[in-house]
Amino acid sequence: MTDRIGKPMSQRQLRVGEMIKQSLSMIFIRNEAKVPNLETNMITVTEVKMSQDLKIAKAYVLPLGGKDADEVIEKLKEYSFLIRKILSKKVIVKFLPKLLFRKDESFEYAEKIENLIKQTNK
Repeated sequence: MTDRIGKPMSQRQLRVGEMIKQSLSMIFIRNEAKVPNLETNMITVTEVKMSQDLKIAKAYVLPLGGKDADEVIEKLKEYSFLIRKILSKKVIVKFLPKLLFRKDESFEYAEKIENLIKQTNK
């Protein structure tokens, strides 16, 4: 796995990213964040990528069924301070990273590729 510059991600980046992914998933499943007008137990955290200095965590999320994904992402961005506060009680790291939420488009991309393969095989 590489970051956007093309450098391979360090074991530490991968380990911290996985730890934050698991903690975020548990926070969402248990609806601990209490984000107004949002059922966080319907959100899947598919991946968390850490910056090299471990100060920024990009969390790739997808609501169940992919419905209203853009609205969900905006709501998570708006209340990231609240989610980060709860995360600080679950994860022990020197610096708690800033959380950036992104829509995970890998499933849409995989489906698009699969459809293209099916079309060429006909």
